[in-house]
Amino acid sequence: MKRNIITIVIGATLVIIVALLLFVFQVRQSQVAIVTTFGKPVRSITEPGAYFKWPWPIQKVYIFDQRAQNFTGKFEESQTADSSMILTSVYVGWHISNGMRFLEVFRGGSIPAAQQMLEHMLRSADLAVVANHDMADFVNPDPGRLKFNAIENEIRQNVQSQLSTNNCGMSLDFLGFKRIGLPEDVTEAVFTRMKSERQELISKYQSDGDAEAAKIRSAAERQAAAVMARANEEAIGIRAQGEREAASTYGVFEQNPQLAEFLLRIDALQRSMNRKTTLIFDERQPPFDLFMHLPTNAPAAASAGKNDTASGQ
Repeated sequence: MKRNIITIVIGATLVIIVALLLFVFQVRQSQVAIVTTFGKPVRSITEPGAYFKWPWPIQKVYIFDQRAQNFTGKFEESQTADSSMILTSVYVGWHISNGMRFLEVFRGGSIPAAQQMLEHMLRSADLAVVANHDMADFVNPDPGRLKFNAIENEIRQNVQSQLSTNNCGMSLDFLGFKRIGLPEDVTEAVFTRMKSERQELISKYQSDGDAEAAKIRSAAERQAAAVMARANEEAIGIRAQGEREAASTYGVFEQNPQLAEFLLRIDALQRSMNRKTTLIFDERQPPFDLFMHLPTNAPAAASAGKNDTASGQ
């Protein structure tokens, strides 16, 4: 009796499992489900959960991943507006935006078929957009003249327009250049042009530097002239003050000319006889003629002044 109950329970469980597999399907958070009745899409389900369906061949469920899918196009040659050749490779990310339409366009919802069609569109858009730009927009020593972002946006808009026109149930998420290169026969010419443009930049920077240096020198010369003018004014004032003070002593010198002459000679001797200085002079020439009038009790060295020439230290 117990064995029959266990058999019945197991059988019932299997029937329930089979029924669930035949009549129920599950949709996850990142998925979209398309239900077809006799091969015709009748329902699109984007909310996660469990749903009822009739078993095959009445109904069939196609489950698609709505997350972004990406691939990279081939590294192919394109011609620019200035008749130069360039090699480009573009990566692209896309997702299924309309599951029912995607199933209708691509039999059985084939992802490889969708990517193949998208690759043809990408190739067409790449050729069309690159043909509208010069080589300098891709290769340039001046980063400010590069137009990668603008060109990528143009290609993306072109591909998205093709997808919308064909109503493929697909939408682009991102697009950009993965690789850019030059054919061997173009590389040398491009490098030569880049060197020429770089030389132009060097000349421009040198010219700007020379102009700035000239401004700095001019400003320094003006400042130096102003300082010299102020110094000359101060020197004239100091000289005038000294002359005024000197003039105040002229009255004393006029009263005693011999004293004035003697003081001037002493001052001349003091200027000429610095430390560690050797002099060879004629004692008959002023102011050295003072040595001829030294007292008789002067040192013996002073008596040597009677000679035609003498030396002092």
